Amino acid sequence: MSLKQVPLHLIHQQLGAKIVPFAGFEMPVRYSSDLDEHNTVRNSVGVFDVSHMGEFILKGEDALALIQRVSANDASTLFDGKVQYSYLPNGRGGIVDDLLVYRISPLEYMLVVNASNIEKDWNWINQHVDADANLTLVNISDDMCLFAVQGPLAAKALESLTPAKLDSMGYYTFEKTDFAGYANVIVSATGYTGAGGFEIYVSNHQAEGVWNAIMEAGAPYGIKPIGLGARDTLRLEMGYNLYGNDITDETSPLEAGLGWVTKFTHDFIDADILKQQKEQGLARKLIAFEMIDRGIPRGHYELTDADGQKLGEVTSGTQSPTLSKGIGMGYVPTAFSKPGTDLFVKVRDKLLKAQVVKLPFVNK
Repeated sequence: MSLKQVPLHLIHQQLGAKIVPFAGFEMPVRYSSDLDEHNTVRNSVGVFDVSHMGEFILKGEDALALIQRVSANDASTLFDGKVQYSYLPNGRGGIVDDLLVYRISPLEYMLVVNASNIEKDWNWINQHVDADANLTLVNISDDMCLFAVQGPLAAKALESLTPAKLDSMGYYTFEKTDFAGYANVIVSATGYTGAGGFEIYVSNHQAEGVWNAIMEAGAPYGIKPIGLGARDTLRLEMGYNLYGNDITDETSPLEAGLGWVTKFTHDFIDADILKQQKEQGLARKLIAFEMIDRGIPRGHYELTDADGQKLGEVTSGTQSPTLSKGIGMGYVPTAFSKPGTDLFVKVRDKLLKAQVVKLPFVNK
């Protein structure tokens, strides 16, 4: 299958990005070094081109009813300009995808889904549309670009580009506003780094103008383009799940720690299965751990007890740039999930000691 390119592909090449295949796209993984880019976002401000993400628009009187059916969180609590994190249960106790739900108006919503799952999610959601529903669904993924401007200086870097009061924009809210000379741009106080910041949705024809404006306005604050390498270490320091690693079609959302967005106040796909799981208690849990011994945990490395008996495996792992130690996540039996519990990571036939910790690894 041929890889897609984001609309600003040439700009990333000109900026010296190393381009790699990711989720069906050619994506910039780094421009300088992962460490430099990670620290830039944690300490000042950086911009990611994450235009590979998918966006669906749902319009009509039955838009909310469909979202309530396919999504585990309760979207009836949303108001105009509010964003919600949720997931799509898969009908057998696993996860189709995790996503963001934007309420644009009582009759219009935008769903933001992972790049690797655009087609899967689109088909899954459409499968659950009633034939007589008053509803229009549009997949606008190929027409949209998304820039994530992240870091403690993000609001300062962008304030000259928009009349929106970025400083006071609540977490997980958004505005349709003027931005860099363009009208009706969605600016949301969301992101995947834990460093604060904004995500900016623009149509493809606006993308280059908006990117250049962001780089120019951010220059006095040291803004840099940031690749997927730093995106991964930043999200892992916060303990944010990555679809395909920490959550999949085979993982239970409750085991993955997504009970907080599983709302039994409405009837949704798998509600009965998940209620039963909750009542019976979970056999395993997704835990976070820090390395005590020197070593870097990587995906699929075995997690064991002191005797080397396999408990599970690492789902995400890295060397934390902020903590200067190995950190990771993985599923283990519930008995081993309590913070302070010792476990071991099998690295090249050696058992390296680690300890279960509370998330996030790095406090905001």
